[in-house]
Amino acid sequence: MLAPTPTFAPRILVRIAAAPASKEAAIREAAQLLTAAGCIDGAYGESMLRREGVANTYLGHGVVIPHGMVEDRHLVRHSGLAVLQVPAGVLWTDGQAAHLVVAIAAQSDTHITVLRRLTRLIQDEARLEQLRTTAHERDIADALSEDAIPGASGPATDLRQRFDWTVDYPAGLHARPAAHWVAVAKSCSARIQVRHAAQVADAKSLIGLLQLGLRCGDPVTISAEGDDEAGALARICAAVTGLSAGEKAAAQRAAEAAGPVAGWNPADAPRILAGIGASPGLSIGPIHVLASADVTVPDAPEPLTSGADRLHHALAATADQLKALADDTERRLGKADAGIFRAQAEMIADTDLITRACQLMVEGHGVAYAWDQAVDRLAGELAALGNPVLAGRAADLRDVGRRVLAQIDPTLKGRHDLPDRPCILIAPDLAPSDTAGLDPTRVIGLATAQGGPTSHTAILARTLGIPALVAGGPGLLPLAGGTMAILDGTTGRLYLDPSPADRASAEAWRDGQRRQAEAEARERALPARTRDGHAVAIGANVNNADQVPFALDQGAEGVGLMRTEFLFLERGDTPSEDDQYAAYAGMLKALDGRPLIVRTLDIGGDKQVAHLQLPREENPFLGVRGARLLLRRPDLLEPQLRALYRAARDHVGSAAPTGPHAPLSIMMPMITSVPEILRLRAIAEGIRAEIGAPSVQLGIMIEVPAAAIQADVLARHCDFFSIGTNDLTQYALAIDRQNTDLAPEADSLHPAVLRLIHMTCAGAARHKRFVGVCGGIAGDPFGACLLAGLGVHELSMTPRDLPGVKARLRGADMSALRALASLACEQDDAAAVRALDRAPGPAQAAEVAA
Repeated sequence: MLAPTPTFAPRILVRIAAAPASKEAAIREAAQLLTAAGCIDGAYGESMLRREGVANTYLGHGVVIPHGMVEDRHLVRHSGLAVLQVPAGVLWTDGQAAHLVVAIAAQSDTHITVLRRLTRLIQDEARLEQLRTTAHERDIADALSEDAIPGASGPATDLRQRFDWTVDYPAGLHARPAAHWVAVAKSCSARIQVRHAAQVADAKSLIGLLQLGLRCGDPVTISAEGDDEAGALARICAAVTGLSAGEKAAAQRAAEAAGPVAGWNPADAPRILAGIGASPGLSIGPIHVLASADVTVPDAPEPLTSGADRLHHALAATADQLKALADDTERRLGKADAGIFRAQAEMIADTDLITRACQLMVEGHGVAYAWDQAVDRLAGELAALGNPVLAGRAADLRDVGRRVLAQIDPTLKGRHDLPDRPCILIAPDLAPSDTAGLDPTRVIGLATAQGGPTSHTAILARTLGIPALVAGGPGLLPLAGGTMAILDGTTGRLYLDPSPADRASAEAWRDGQRRQAEAEARERALPARTRDGHAVAIGANVNNADQVPFALDQGAEGVGLMRTEFLFLERGDTPSEDDQYAAYAGMLKALDGRPLIVRTLDIGGDKQVAHLQLPREENPFLGVRGARLLLRRPDLLEPQLRALYRAARDHVGSAAPTGPHAPLSIMMPMITSVPEILRLRAIAEGIRAEIGAPSVQLGIMIEVPAAAIQADVLARHCDFFSIGTNDLTQYALAIDRQNTDLAPEADSLHPAVLRLIHMTCAGAARHKRFVGVCGGIAGDPFGACLLAGLGVHELSMTPRDLPGVKARLRGADMSALRALASLACEQDDAAAVRALDRAPGPAQAAEVAA
């Protein structure tokens, strides 16, 4: 019955084929074994029974771990285990059957070793099944004597098959390549380990690998033993060496990103992190890496069963979140950047982390407290290694730990706190509502690891006038708070620790830009009328009535684009017809008779709304989005149209005109064919008649080449066009506009895009239709000049871009702009087009055109 083992100090007592009548009987039988062996006082058995009254000790997969109360630990004389093998099972709690009753009597932290071994054991269901029926006590004793972590004690040794390699990843073994190692190792049944000097890690443990702290140039030995060990070693070595080229290429891209750019450039050599410019301007100040504020996690003990269930569900929900985030990031940014989220998923699946949490729960701590402490301790160990890469991984672990904690208890979600002084905010990403709530006096710059230049975060940053870069990659997140930086939102660069000379140079450049902007602002109320008398209508892109006063103050003559998807994105449910009516009526009232163009719900592609439960598509940009979605979802289209027509009807009572000159116009997104227009017009007309509303203009968005090419035909069936240059660019050039590798090439001033715009204007002119542009280049002064020269009648943009665009147009002659636009369409590429932007004056433009 007694099965001592030389590798584990506590005595292991095993009874084969036990048949206790109840849980209480099983605990008493195990306690008797421990008492007889001199491990405990007899009273400790009663303490084990009391523990069952406050916490269920069912660990999982038929394994239970009865043990005494913490305050009764003095009743333990020697550490020991008593194991009852119960082949028929004994009913434990909530109908669970126990087959291995592992009673623990532990002094100090001996039980932690036991829990690690048990946690590893319950993941091996085949072996558990064998232990439930074995006739040999030694089998069970050996199973509880095996270390969970290879190399945890004793000298570091290699396994039977080995491979020596020198780390050649420029950034060392960081989370993304380590996660790939883990994935390959887990696909092998053999045991695989990685050794660096005296440190050893299980290749199937992400955290274990990261704790090695491998840098470029470090020698390692990778070894394998067990089933098909040679094949396993070959696969892991192929994976390890196969990443080298990609890691070196990534480092090379980062180095190339440090080249000179248009606009301000440093004279010295600060460290540069490159992303995509999302909101123009230069900000200078300390960085602040956004993290949830510390929260106090209460320790609320509960039965181990329910606590384990809550932890399991929280981990599963977080894994789903991370998978969705990784899928979305891969679609937008590519596999490399998506790897950081797959690495985070590996972190929360790490056996050591989960074991630590289970150990604390077994001790009687609450599940939220246990998880928080386990994450904090492991992250602390990573951070203490003195490796900046691992310090970043510690931050990753804490971040994903907070995600799990919020799933366990939503009240622990925490808040985002900012320092008292102005700062450049660094964040993984921000939701539209987060960005909209930023105070520009405290957040003077914004840099996000994810996102794209036309994301809602970028759009709102422009609205707020905050210089911003997006898609800077995960390298932003480990930066030290308080580091002085210069952020250029035009070029998408973050310059770290700039020299005093560079700071002075940047301040001078920024002051010059500010003086120019102030001069333009003083004349912002003047119309955008060229020197030869041609007027271009100027509108603003706004999302709600609260933004209208600022837009009008900046010189807007109306609203050229109201994005109604924000009504859906900024809440957790679908807004009702009355909710939407209030928003549209509020916009009309705020504009006081000025024109308002409302775009119906434009969801799909990069804009997803969770509560709409849209089907996942392999290529959402070519899927059901815009008008295609509206025609398939009358539950979304019809309430929106009713709300719009109700607002138009009720606004008639004011002095506003009706008919073709009414302030409200409606436009439909992502139109590709005449049948779509006809179906949408029929639905709209039916609702208008039902509501008793006046006629309003119905227009369409020109966002795909098919619509631009067939503009003369589409113009017969609608009242106006609005060109979305962001989408038109990505479809014309076949470039995902949020792909960081290709983003510089997704330029809306590409000659092919300009030609499509010219075709659209020519087709509209045949039927005397109005053409507007609400895409990004409308707010670029040079782009605005080209659009006007191509025949666009109205430009709508972020309010802060209005003064500069209007000033540029007032300084030009339309004849020169037409010649300039014609010349631009003949250029080889976007760079050649931008080279035509030599001076704002009409004389220079005419000279260039000539």
